[in-house]
Amino acid sequence: MGILSRANDILKSNINALLDKAEDPEKLVNQYLLNARSDLAKVKSETAGVIAEETRAKKVLDANNDNIARYEALAAKALLAGEEADALRFLAEQTKYEQGGKALLDTYNLAAANAAKMRELYNKLVADIGTLESKRAEIAAKASVARAQDRINQVGANAGHYASVLSKFEELERKADHKLDRAMAEAELNQLPQNEIAALEQKYSIADQSAEEKLAALKAKLQLG
Repeated sequence: MGILSRANDILKSNINALLDKAEDPEKLVNQYLLNARSDLAKVKSETAGVIAEETRAKKVLDANNDNIARYEALAAKALLAGEEADALRFLAEQTKYEQGGKALLDTYNLAAANAAKMRELYNKLVADIGTLESKRAEIAAKASVARAQDRINQVGANAGHYASVLSKFEELERKADHKLDRAMAEAELNQLPQNEIAALEQKYSIADQSAEEKLAALKAKLQLG
């Protein structure tokens, strides 16, 4: 699309509204600045051409108006000199310029309107570029902070995940400790005698048997048996 065909869109655009609605203001600023600078060079050249056309149309219109006034003055002089026929010729010539004057005026008005539109477009682009240049650093800084915050949020989310996993491991560790304590207690119980009376009887039974064996051995030694 050519710059002149985009003129209406550029003139109607509100750069602040565009920035407010943009999902990525930093990207929009950079792209808009790139387009605006490119358009500005074209608009400047086009504006100069349109203004030159306005100037030329004004000169032609002014020259035509000067001829209308000049032939009217000549007709007046001819009448004062008593030369009515000459006056009529001057007035006829004046009429030719008057008849062409309407078309020249329409041409000038159109050229002037075009020049005004191009000046407005050029001035808006200059203003937009100035606005974006002043805001670009601010927007870039905010975008950088936003990206940093996103990274912090992501790290925080991961930390929460690992904290949850760690909590589960701690719970498993507590269960393992409990099982270990229970197993150790069972092992300790397994080492205790099952029946204290039976164990005591066994103790004395072993002792009595040992004494009897000693007594038999002693009798054999003394040859008393």
